[in-house]
Amino acid sequence: MAQISINHVTFCYEGSYDNIFEDVSFQIDTDWRLGLIGRNGRGKTTFLRLLLGELEYEGSIKTNIVFDYFPYRLRAEYDLQNAVDVLYELSPECELWRVLCELEQVKLDAEVLYRPFGQLSKGEQTKLMLALLFSQENHFLLIDEPTNHLDIQAREVVRDYLSRKCGFILVSHDRRFLDACVDHVLVINKNSIEVERGNFSSWWENKEKRDAFELAENEKLKKEIGRLQAAARRTGLWADKVEATKIGFDPVKEHDRFLNTRSYIGMKSKRMQQRRKSLERRQENAIEEKSRLLKNIETAENLKLKPLHYHKSVLIEARELALCYSAESEKPLFEGVRFRLEDGQCLAIQGRNGAGKSSIVRAILAQTAVDKETGINIPYELSDGDTPCAAGTEEAPQITSGELRVPAGLIVSYVSQDTSFLQGSIREYAEKRKISEPLLFALLRKLDFERVQFEKPMESYSEGQKKKVLLAGSLCEQAHLYIWDEPLNFIDVFSRMQLETLIKAYRPTMLLIEHDEAFIQEIGAEVLRL
Repeated sequence: MAQISINHVTFCYEGSYDNIFEDVSFQIDTDWRLGLIGRNGRGKTTFLRLLLGELEYEGSIKTNIVFDYFPYRLRAEYDLQNAVDVLYELSPECELWRVLCELEQVKLDAEVLYRPFGQLSKGEQTKLMLALLFSQENHFLLIDEPTNHLDIQAREVVRDYLSRKCGFILVSHDRRFLDACVDHVLVINKNSIEVERGNFSSWWENKEKRDAFELAENEKLKKEIGRLQAAARRTGLWADKVEATKIGFDPVKEHDRFLNTRSYIGMKSKRMQQRRKSLERRQENAIEEKSRLLKNIETAENLKLKPLHYHKSVLIEARELALCYSAESEKPLFEGVRFRLEDGQCLAIQGRNGAGKSSIVRAILAQTAVDKETGINIPYELSDGDTPCAAGTEEAPQITSGELRVPAGLIVSYVSQDTSFLQGSIREYAEKRKISEPLLFALLRKLDFERVQFEKPMESYSEGQKKKVLLAGSLCEQAHLYIWDEPLNFIDVFSRMQLETLIKAYRPTMLLIEHDEAFIQEIGAEVLRL
């Protein structure tokens, strides 16, 4: 067992307004299964890059081990190469027999090594890359959000695989995944970094207890400070009043006073002034103690939504539906799918990668006036078959049998799983999407956006921040139906909880593609499994 020692590390991106990390010090052991937790933009991926030595910083990071990072930086030409050749490109010193042993543990057949890498599913690629990482000895692994774009079955395999390993840092926002995989947590708070033994649930339970204690202490100190301020004011007034009578007196009105009482009054005034100063010192101490509280409490403000209600009870209905992308296809993506989406219902589509989840969404969007990429409502054009098709969308799948009913006049708000089209400023995005700029900014602030982010180009945002822009844009819109395609990719745990509260409070009609089981269960969504 070795240690990684972080000593007085300070880091700031060039041109940024404030430090990401400031005088940070802690130690971690290399045999831990460490979960890295924090809100989007707090510096989780930046911390991994500091360990890799990709960024310059002040302070020191001391260790004698080698770091390896997931996901690998893949080049476009890899898609045409066999997977085994890609492995040797990524790690020339890798030993194939070790990789084969790891492939068995991730339930991946060895034949994938001799298929073009680009033909592997996202789940197969993830498993293959993890097998390569863990096949190398004396490497400490930095695993950055491995569950993105993975279906439930692939998540379960990766979860079970990581739970049997050690010696890694795992960045994930899936609560159940973290609980199964980690035995320590490294938490990046607002103003500190803490290392704690346990998994996400044990840390969250402790955090709630600490937050409750600090809130109670804060309220107690607020009352104490108010009481001390009032007592100091009263004592000060009395002392000033007594001090004013020290010199001079009216012998008619104050017949019981004579010259040698002046020293008595002076002593009395002095004692009262000392009491006032004592009260003020106690007040200052209470204020200082209060200032240490609430620094790391995550205030997750409630989000708001104004969904529209359609005049019909059923918004989407599929009967014995089968889809394909080409009339010449021998086999459709799926057959015999039946579901109804009613007003106020939340339906989650789940299934293996490639099962056709996004194809159902594309088929629905093809009959509405929504751009599939950006989610912007636009005037639609009629195709030759008089089927409404959103301009600017990718090719929509064809219905080979059955039917898909989407009523006319349905207003849809769509969130794509792709964020690559986000460029320029947030103000330009609000103008293009025709949503209220102040409302968008207010929602982003509630999702833990700093004001300084509003002045930066969206290309500089983290993937989580980009996803929040899309979600906030959707929440700004009044729609009959909200379609969100893998909305939680890269989204931090606290924001997921905010979205859960929102959906439970407003019950919008929603169609989701999502694999976070805790989220689906919490919002009470019905599940369509392909």
